[in-house]
Amino acid sequence: MKSLDSRNLNSLWCSVWVETWVQEGLRHAVICPGSRSTPLAMALARHPEVRATPVLDERSAAFFALGLARAAHQPAVVVCTSGSAGAHFLPAMIEAKETATPLIVVTADRPPELRECASGQTIDQTKLFGDYARWYHELALPELTEGLFAYLRQTVRQAWNRAIAAGPVHLNAPFRDPLPPLPDDGAASDFADQLDASFFAHPDLPRSTGLTLAHQVTTQRGVIVAGQSMPRDVTAYAAKLCEYARATGWPILADGLSPARFHAADDITVVSTYDTILRNERVARELTPRYVLGLEGWPTSKVLRAWIEQSQAEVLMVSPLAGNRDGVHGRTREISAPATSLRFDTGARIDPVYANAWQQAEDVVREKIDSWMGFAEVEGFEGKVAWRLSKELSAGHNIVLASSMPVRDWEYFSRTRHQGPTVFSSRGANGIDGTLSTAAGVAAGSGRPTVLLCGDLAFLHDANGLALHHEITGDLTVVVINNQGGGVFEHLPVAEFDPEFERFFATPQQTDLASLCAAHSVPHRLVTTEEVLLGSAVQPGFNVVEIRTDRKRDAATRKKLFRECSRAIPAG
Repeated sequence: MKSLDSRNLNSLWCSVWVETWVQEGLRHAVICPGSRSTPLAMALARHPEVRATPVLDERSAAFFALGLARAAHQPAVVVCTSGSAGAHFLPAMIEAKETATPLIVVTADRPPELRECASGQTIDQTKLFGDYARWYHELALPELTEGLFAYLRQTVRQAWNRAIAAGPVHLNAPFRDPLPPLPDDGAASDFADQLDASFFAHPDLPRSTGLTLAHQVTTQRGVIVAGQSMPRDVTAYAAKLCEYARATGWPILADGLSPARFHAADDITVVSTYDTILRNERVARELTPRYVLGLEGWPTSKVLRAWIEQSQAEVLMVSPLAGNRDGVHGRTREISAPATSLRFDTGARIDPVYANAWQQAEDVVREKIDSWMGFAEVEGFEGKVAWRLSKELSAGHNIVLASSMPVRDWEYFSRTRHQGPTVFSSRGANGIDGTLSTAAGVAAGSGRPTVLLCGDLAFLHDANGLALHHEITGDLTVVVINNQGGGVFEHLPVAEFDPEFERFFATPQQTDLASLCAAHSVPHRLVTTEEVLLGSAVQPGFNVVEIRTDRKRDAATRKKLFRECSRAIPAG
């Protein structure tokens, strides 16, 4: 085959490896520089159907691949050399495991005879990621035998399928010299003649018709809590959740990370302000449910989680991710299945009173929030950025939300839409690791204009992601809320303990973001929350928009807004 490089054993081995993955669907690979990984790096770089991206920083590279995998809904591969390089993949592996993202990491390694003998750039890479890899395998050393090449084909195919089914996979790949494709005596070329198209052929698997789970509805006081989901087709996913709402008569409490908030039909009660509504103790009691259908997992809101826990309602949690997804430890039954696999048999007459009570509370609080955002006293309020973006970004856009305050402000303030953006966020481990690099991967993998909303600490924690500016295609606007520290900590009890709080928890920084961007040749602009962000911020290419806010004032503003909006709900 024309894509096979038969100049020597290693080059043939790796070109067979890559061709196998290409026929499975591989289109994106991320390559970190290094010597021991040369054969695989060369095979990926030269294959005409693989978009290979070089990234210097292994941590950034792994998160970039994570973003690619999420946006493309298929495995992305990241490769590094031997030694400590692979250790930098661990944070991305953790996030991928918690969200079942199909990330495949390949660590090149020295052959057995060069291990445990003080050979340079050599560590024990066996099961380097422990249980965070859903599957691990150390490949055999390359040999010119039909049996070993058949083993290679089946093993890398297995890695691909395991990644799709369960999440991140780790392959450790030893190579002997020569590592570059230096011509041998012709043995590899002669062997390659056996590897025609039939070698790569395999029978197509029958297409799944899906799983349908019948469920009996016996109460009118139920809610559908739609957690984070990043499906391939957000419109179809939201339509299925709307079917559930129509069948049960229940409202959808839609996380800001669920397609239900931005793609539901007009006739469905979709509640976006549940966090504020449930801060009113009287209303929270009046709206106590008897049944909760949780889809994918619970939203970020601690207020919502506490309300569900106190309700003692019967809970059905449906998620394709295996394991316990119910962090409130309620009266919960769990089904490991796609959230769209249910069918409802309604045993109770649908009564709109309960759903209408939710809709009335949503209307009051939403109107109050929207009015608040126009007040002079909230000019410069960082929560207004999330509110504006939710109004302005359309179905043709992505938004990536950093952990800490951005994802919370999006949950608190983003409006329901019927043709809104596609939302991404790393809420598997809820960390700020790799935020910028992940967003760059989403932009490159999706082909849609992408906005990253992040804080200054998340931005600086992954500042090496700015180097991707020179490599990626796609439009990425990074909106940095610069409040000089960790704003989320202002809402925790530890904020009362100064001077320790400011130095060790808020961790204020004085970095000149404009100069940092200039060092990477990344365009930077300073704007205010009052500017229409779509017009002034979202531009072609890779660029950074900085918005400076007051961390302590914003914390006080949130608390006042929650208090006044929740009190505005009239008695039922």
